[in-house]
Amino acid sequence: MRTESGRPAVGWGAEPGSGGPLQRRRIGVFLGVTFGVSWATAAVIYALGGIGAGPTLALGIPLWLVLLAGPYMWGPAVGHFVTRWLTDEGFDRGEMLLRVRTRPLPWLLGWVGPLVLILAGAGLYFLVFPGRFGGMAAVADLLAALEAETGQAVPLSPTAFLAVQLVQALVAAPLLNSLATFGEEFGWRGYLLPKLAPLGWRRALLAHGVVWGIWHWPVIAMGYNYGLAYTGAPWLGLVAMTVATVGLGVFLGWITLRSGSVFPAVVGHAMINGSAGLATLFATAVPNPVFGPTPVGLIGVVPWVAVAAVLFVRTDWLYPDRTERADARTEGV
Repeated sequence: MRTESGRPAVGWGAEPGSGGPLQRRRIGVFLGVTFGVSWATAAVIYALGGIGAGPTLALGIPLWLVLLAGPYMWGPAVGHFVTRWLTDEGFDRGEMLLRVRTRPLPWLLGWVGPLVLILAGAGLYFLVFPGRFGGMAAVADLLAALEAETGQAVPLSPTAFLAVQLVQALVAAPLLNSLATFGEEFGWRGYLLPKLAPLGWRRALLAHGVVWGIWHWPVIAMGYNYGLAYTGAPWLGLVAMTVATVGLGVFLGWITLRSGSVFPAVVGHAMINGSAGLATLFATAVPNPVFGPTPVGLIGVVPWVAVAAVLFVRTDWLYPDRTERADARTEGV
């Protein structure tokens, strides 16, 4: 298969091990630029006081959050663009996985799949720690705490409040978070993953997930996702985050493989970021995030790892069959 520019396309949906020789130089340039941009941003965040500290901007938005959602998360996208420019790889839209495919399954998986897996991980966490599950009473306690903190009553019942949170997760999260998550997906799933295709898709998915986890380490060490006061945090958080990015990365890589486009994964990543906190609404106390109930906890990520295991066994589900690949070659933008 060739792109519109005439260059051989990466073997999206091809059998394991396809895609030609490993392009070590381009991978090295990509990783150097990506880690350079993101980790330099982490150094600035640290110098300003770290996660949760430092100056604030208009409307009380903390500067560290702007830096994290901006240059840190967009480091992989910068790495993608710069690598193509420095190595004369070109900017073919098909190779960059920027086509908007119309096949519905990857979009549906990216939109609803994360919420299902997040709730499954939370259910597993509360099965392991039943004393942490407070149900709707925990939601009511949260509303009471908000009223005490703000001095204003929340004009919603616990059930209505939960319904609003679910609607926000399904509607607002993919819209509001996609700008930030595109920076990561365009780099990790849009560039690194196809470059690792010669390893075979299973190894490529595992390897790019590990790299994605290591990329998070500076902000994890500053308390992002896992805090600093919990047992095992932040150092066990480095391990937990890497396990999580492997599980989440296989899922996001899968829907990228199925679609030949980075955009379903952008939506999926946005859903993860916007829905991860839903599980904590039912907790009777602030849980240790190293273990769960969010998907970056060692228990909360288990359903994601289970999906990855199934895909690694059923490789016919992991990438499209020959008929689908033939259809993809003729599919319009």
